[in-house]
Amino acid sequence: MKLVYAIVNSDDTYAVSKGLLKKGIRATKLASTGGFLSAGNTTFMICCQDDEVDVVIDACKEHSRKRKQFVPSATVLGPEGVASYPVEVTVGGATIFVTDIERFEKV
Repeated sequence: MKLVYAIVNSDDTYAVSKGLLKKGIRATKLASTGGFLSAGNTTFMICCQDDEVDVVIDACKEHSRKRKQFVPSATVLGPEGVASYPVEVTVGGATIFVTDIERFEKV
């Protein structure tokens, strides 16, 4: 058995959840926060058989997407005074970890 941790952007939570359910995959959802942008995420914890891992990953790929976002950069002191320039970064998509499970029980 495997435990899949799939961390997705909050904007994609509903779509990923529905996509997993359509494939018969049950998941536990946890609210989480990213460290870089302090943006909201959802962490899905999914216990599945070894042969279902690719199904889980495909559902996450299909229903989460990357997008561009502008964030303030470091403040710069220039001739006009203090200024902060926005920087474009890529957010979204999914970060997925797969680990082995020795024992799983649903009580």
